[in-house]
Amino acid sequence: MPRRPLTGLTVLVIEDSRFASEAVRLLCLKSGARIRRADCLRSAARHLRSYRPAVVVIDLGLPDGDGVALIAELNATEPRVPVILAMSGDTDRAGQALAAGADGFLPKPVESLAVFQQTILQAMPPEAGGMTLRALPDEVIQPDPSGLRDDLAHVAEVLSSAQDTTEIDYIARFLAGVARSAHDPALEAAATALARDHTAGHALATDLARISGMVQDRLSRVAEM
Repeated sequence: MPRRPLTGLTVLVIEDSRFASEAVRLLCLKSGARIRRADCLRSAARHLRSYRPAVVVIDLGLPDGDGVALIAELNATEPRVPVILAMSGDTDRAGQALAAGADGFLPKPVESLAVFQQTILQAMPPEAGGMTLRALPDEVIQPDPSGLRDDLAHVAEVLSSAQDTTEIDYIARFLAGVARSAHDPALEAAATALARDHTAGHALATDLARISGMVQDRLSRVAEM
């Protein structure tokens, strides 16, 4: 088993979180793959018009739409991208992504080098070099905290002006994913509570104030790293 088994592959990661994208970048770097990044569906469409990656990793909660729709579109396009992977902190959505045509699912946080490599290589069609892997020595990557700082600053900016339903839905999903990637269960619970209360039609002032304070606290901590 080569130490850099994805050498020669181009991976397009469609992910709005800088912190999560940095994790995938490090995994690609250690695996020998090239990486390109799109932070929304519109940007992804521009990339896909220009070149054909070997692997597309699609976050399911994007700012301008649901990643499942893009999975279905790519699955129906000929020639098909060899590997289409879904990625989300909400493992309950794995079935939906697979039903739409995804070849695999990466639960956030995506940190394990062995899991990343195996998920891609086992999904590759035989003519593209697919293989069954033996057990790999594992390594856990740690993204630079600057990506987390950027994500938290983005949340703080959106919170300062969030007014409509779409913005609140987006920030709850985005923040829950960032918190899970950062191993911050308290922040993830607060984001989940915001989404739950919003769906139930409850007043959100308390939720938003609590999250705003927690985000500012995390920003100050990251700034000290």
